[in-house]
Amino acid sequence: MNRPDLALGKLASRVTDAALGPYQSAVIRIGFAATWLLFLLREFPHRHELYGPDGPWSWELGNRLVSDNGAFTVLLWTDSELWFEAVYLLAVLASLLLALGWRTRAMSVLFMVGVLSLQNRSVFMGDGGDNVVHLMAVYLVFTRCGRVWSLDARRARRREAARRDVGVGRAGGPSGRRPADLGGPVLWSVFGLVLVPATLLGGLDGDPFVPWLLWVMWIALGAWGVVERAAPRSQVRALFDVVGNIVHNAALLVIMVEACLIYATAGWYKIQGSRWQDGTALHYPLHLDYFSPWPALADLLASNGTLVMLITYGTVAVQVAFPFTLFNRRVKNVLLAAMITEHVAIAVVLGLPFFSLAMIVADSVFLPTTFLRRVGGAATRLAGRLRPGGRGGAVAAAAEAAVPSSGSVVAAAGPTPGAPERELGARVPAQGGPRWAAEERAEAGAPVHRTPTAPDDAATEPPRPEHAAAEGADAAEGADAAGSADAADAAGAVDVVGAEGHGEGVGPRQSGGTAGPGRPG
Repeated sequence: MNRPDLALGKLASRVTDAALGPYQSAVIRIGFAATWLLFLLREFPHRHELYGPDGPWSWELGNRLVSDNGAFTVLLWTDSELWFEAVYLLAVLASLLLALGWRTRAMSVLFMVGVLSLQNRSVFMGDGGDNVVHLMAVYLVFTRCGRVWSLDARRARRREAARRDVGVGRAGGPSGRRPADLGGPVLWSVFGLVLVPATLLGGLDGDPFVPWLLWVMWIALGAWGVVERAAPRSQVRALFDVVGNIVHNAALLVIMVEACLIYATAGWYKIQGSRWQDGTALHYPLHLDYFSPWPALADLLASNGTLVMLITYGTVAVQVAFPFTLFNRRVKNVLLAAMITEHVAIAVVLGLPFFSLAMIVADSVFLPTTFLRRVGGAATRLAGRLRPGGRGGAVAAAAEAAVPSSGSVVAAAGPTPGAPERELGARVPAQGGPRWAAEERAEAGAPVHRTPTAPDDAATEPPRPEHAAAEGADAAEGADAAGSADAADAAGAVDVVGAEGHGEGVGPRQSGGTAGPGRPG
């Protein structure tokens, strides 16, 4: 085979074998769910004025606007105050559960419904940070964002440990079936009981994107659950994993493209502005009363003309240059640190905490995978020390380090009787794939050898001491995780930053509810 064919095959293998960037997608899930949750809790006393019946944007005006632009919101199904309270509390609950990683597939859909319903109800109550949350709420539905740092991941680890301890999965054993899980079917049934009558009664009329997405996700998750329970080791189950990996990786690619477009357009629009050209743009928001929670600090910065000029030009330079630095890890990390510092300053100096928090969460998705793993391990150990007994931290951190992030190659001494036909050494999906194949070999009594997928040299890093125990317990999965996770980071990982104008992208959303390239619903 020639080099282009080999490169194309390698790319296809990487895209289909694993859901790339598990730590990056977890940052997106936790960060944006927490940002929206904190915003809803802070505005809880003012919820009626912002999105409810007491707001300046009345129910009648909202109905007229939605009938024109087709935006999705369940708040306009009825003008009942009880319905508004239920939707608001449901949005709070969905944000909390998504941040914790409980039933992430279902909670990501519910989170999207809550975000779109509230924001499209009052389109003028928002800023650039709300626009980013709006976009990310849709993209999260397509990602497998609960593989690490989630209750789902902990439940999967405990289930796997229980199966190893009691010999689950042995051929002919009565314990070969997975323990009953009623949470998923109950959630799926409740969603169906709401989705079907809402569609029949015309509650999902308007733009077809969100209704179609809800129906596709409901049907897909139902089929996935049936296959998971009826044939967990079948070729159909492996096919579902491959499709899920492709959708996940495509969603991350869309996020990357969206981020680059937002950065590029924001930077190039600034270049055309006269205030940005003469280096005085920062001076003006510092003298706005509603952007000055600390007037003394704002006056101190505004009084230094050289500093104002450097920050103004530096902002434009970073925004224009960042999309071109994704292929150079060192330069990217330098600009990333500069952008995070800039947004921290915006939160303090201009009094925009939630806008800045959304931007910092989006920027942090570009952080190196090794850094994210170290932060996660440190947080897990700290939480373990705070628990009674203080011994759970090291074990949980070691388990997190062993999360598979790319495909593995499984070799066996011979074919397994009763197992689906598969070439020896064939690549199988990382989520369920290597372990599924290994169990099939173990049932037949054949020796199982796991060889980690060889990542690119540039993306390979030596194992760290804090993860040595996990990698020693399961060397194939540990090496897989370190290799492909860094490869995903080398490819750019995921990042979203809002469009920024004179006030860093703060301003009313357009009447149609769109404020950035490709904003849906």
